[in-house]
Amino acid sequence: MSGRPGTSGGPLRLGTRKSLMATTQSQRVADLLTERTGHAVELVGVTTQGDVSKALLAQIGGTGVFVNALRDKILSGEVDFAVHSLKDLPTSETPGIALAATPARDDPRDALCGPGKLSELPQGARVGTGSPRRVAQLRALRPDLDVVPIRGNADTRLAKVTDGELDAVVLAHAGLRRIGRVEAVGEVFEPEQMLPAPGQGALALECRSDRTDLLELLGTVDDAATRRAVTAERTILAVLEAGCSAPVGTYAAEVEEELHLTATVAAFDGSRQVRLSASGHPDAAEQIGRDLAARLLAQGADQLMGERD
Repeated sequence: MSGRPGTSGGPLRLGTRKSLMATTQSQRVADLLTERTGHAVELVGVTTQGDVSKALLAQIGGTGVFVNALRDKILSGEVDFAVHSLKDLPTSETPGIALAATPARDDPRDALCGPGKLSELPQGARVGTGSPRRVAQLRALRPDLDVVPIRGNADTRLAKVTDGELDAVVLAHAGLRRIGRVEAVGEVFEPEQMLPAPGQGALALECRSDRTDLLELLGTVDDAATRRAVTAERTILAVLEAGCSAPVGTYAAEVEEELHLTATVAAFDGSRQVRLSASGHPDAAEQIGRDLAARLLAQGADQLMGERD
């Protein structure tokens, strides 16, 4: 290696999904990287299995369907690095791939998109989401709701409310902010109401693990507090051996030099859930996650994850 980040001294090639959400967040990373390092970055659009399949995520493999094609491009050298929504990343490591950076996290919360708040929806209202985690927590908050499984990008989902097909949909608040659609939000759920997905609101930059020059360069946009928080959250998933198709919510944040972690595992019908919290030194993020996951399992979390309607 000559030490030059691009393969021929040209712009860094950033692999990204082609959706508006993905390209918007990838461009933000590209601009930040250029600002901090002076290196030009160009976006390279990649189509993934999750983009072309109309099936629900749980039916096409869950975690990984949005990232595997991008990782293939990294390993083949067609792109230098990729930007993912961190919540889409499987917790297991991929040989040859390194998590190079997690930029500062955006709002991790979920948002109800519709004419008002959840409490204001009529009895039996139809609410759309493709996430079992959101389904379980919505049903726990409002057992009367008709929760409808949906797929598609944010605009497609929001259109179902505008067209009257659904009364509301639930989406990540950070994503809505990135594409300029916050006007659609009727209520933002606090973590006390609905715990987000592990890593929600955060981005992940991946590159080849043998690209030491690139690892150093991408590391300039890493945010240590974000990395510690998402490490604790994702450790919960790893220990529970769960993926994005499991009804697991977690959220970690540093408050007064302590890392506070809360996690829930809910029955799919919302009838039961185990919700626990833990805290400790931020440098012990992974251990805090492991300990809390063990406590969740001790209270029957694995049985709840296995239940379906």
